Amino acid sequence: MTEYDPRIVAPTCLYLASKAEESTVQARLLVFYTRKIYSDEKYRYEIKDILEMEMKILEALNYYLVVFHPYRSLSQGLVNDTYKMDLILIHPPHLIALACIYVASVLKDKENTAWFEELRVDMNVVKNIAMEILDFYDSHKMISDERVNAAMNKLALRP
Repeated sequence: MTEYDPRIVAPTCLYLASKAEESTVQARLLVFYTRKIYSDEKYRYEIKDILEMEMKILEALNYYLVVFHPYRSLSQGLVNDTYKMDLILIHPPHLIALACIYVASVLKDKENTAWFEELRVDMNVVKNIAMEILDFYDSHKMISDERVNAAMNKLALRP
C-alpha cells in the first residue's frame, strides 16, 4: 500500500472500517467533509476514488475483515449493560471495565487477586461498581436470582 497516496488511503480505511463495524459512513459524506476541512487541492478526490481504493485495500487484506476488540472478551453483554446505568456518568471507563472483568471472573470462579493487585487500583471502588452492576441485574431480572445471589455472596467473601 506504500505506493498509494495516504491522503486517499486513510479516509478509505475509515470508510472500510465503518462498514466492517456496521456503522457505515457514506462515501459522499466522507468526501464532502474532507473537502470542507481541507482546502488543499491534494485532498480533492471523488467518491469513485474512495470506492476504487476500497477494492485495493480489500485485496491487500485478502478480503479478511475480522477485527478483534478487547471489550468483546470482557463479557460484552456485561459491558454493554453498563450503558443502561448511570455508572458512565459517575465512574471513569477503566474502572467500569475492571468491574466488568471482576464480575465475569467471579461468575466464572477465576482467581485474579494478584492481577488486580498489579493494577494498583482501589479495589473497594471496583467492588462497589461490581455490586452496582449486580444490583442492576437484580432489579431488572436480566440474570437469574440464583446467579446474582451467588455472585453477590462470592463478592462479599473476596478480600
